Amino acid sequence: MNQCLDLALLEPNSSNMQPWEFYWVRSKEKREKLTHYCLNQNTVKTAAEMIVVVSRTDTWKRNSKLMLEALRNQDTEAPKSAIQYYSKITPLAYNQGFLGLLGWVKRLAFSIIGIFKPMVRQPKSKADMRVWANKSTALACQNLMLAFRSYGYDTCPIEGLDQRRVRRLLQLPYGKAEVCMAISVGKRGENRIYGPRIRFDRNLFVKEV
Repeated sequence: MNQCLDLALLEPNSSNMQPWEFYWVRSKEKREKLTHYCLNQNTVKTAAEMIVVVSRTDTWKRNSKLMLEALRNQDTEAPKSAIQYYSKITPLAYNQGFLGLLGWVKRLAFSIIGIFKPMVRQPKSKADMRVWANKSTALACQNLMLAFRSYGYDTCPIEGLDQRRVRRLLQLPYGKAEVCMAISVGKRGENRIYGPRIRFDRNLFVKEV
């Protein structure tokens, strides 16, 4: 479990802000509640272990400072552009300001500047921050699932759950942490497979332009 969790943490992510948290639910009481909050799905009831993966929109401030410390303390001198990025760019990019007012200013600025040249236009709102955090966190979920498979274990990503109750169970701060998904871990039972994997016509999804 710990080796696979460590591998999940190696996932490449936006600005290396690592906006995720992994909750390995080991308490019997919490595990029972989590099963109930996941609507008593078989993949949860029969799993050997359960992990809830949470995306965070607020930890970029802490992690940006940690990046600066790591860059300044490493053996080789960090590029000035990297120091500038984490001291100036990330606070501007991810901070939305009081009541999201800075986000509105950025929205206007991006619209004007974008007329003249290509540029990154997000995140410019709290909603954008949720998308940003969940994209990187979902990538980490995939890394975790692949890690378990490499060790011979199976997983199932679960979105069918009561996010509000799971958030309370884990005592997550409201408005700053969001349950991305739960992941059940164990060995698949041969009688639990409903059939061969079904995929639709490739042309529906793969486009050459």
